[in-house]
Amino acid sequence: MISEKMADALNSQINKEMYSAYLYMAMSAYSSNIGLNGFANWFMVQYQEEMVHAMKLYNYISDVGAPVELMEIEKPPQDFGTALDMFYATLEHEQFITRSINDLVDLAIEEKDHATHIFLQWYITEQIEEEGNDNEIIDKLKLAGEEGNGLFMIDKELAVRIFNPPAAVTDWTQVR
Repeated sequence: MISEKMADALNSQINKEMYSAYLYMAMSAYSSNIGLNGFANWFMVQYQEEMVHAMKLYNYISDVGAPVELMEIEKPPQDFGTALDMFYATLEHEQFITRSINDLVDLAIEEKDHATHIFLQWYITEQIEEEGNDNEIIDKLKLAGEEGNGLFMIDKELAVRIFNPPAAVTDWTQVR
């Protein structure tokens, strides 16, 4: 069993992960609307990953015997500017999520909640990857430019990204 304070913080993180999914779905729709279908694909894959992140938290909270409490999800923006603007916003959002995960780790350490501390290590590693991916795309956009052939090449590259679900995602109750 985890403390009520830890359960509340983890439930809040579910909300942040669900908002992340919602944000990336909005970015996917925006990208599609401005003719960047590769970007739309990349953000839709990101949406799917964020749903897995939320479900891992959901299952963990349930597994340790705490109540899962879902909260209202804030409406994301609808206009994201240029492709570079979108990825700066993505990086900024992922940095926010990283800080939130770090706060959860700090709380787990403070509460001597070793199980939650170990569970959160996966998220720490995941956030390193998330921020690295965003920085790489930002660098490419700055190098290639946001118009013409450079943007077209990056759009084509992002179009081939696929969602690689964890083995258990075929059954959402098994996402661990």
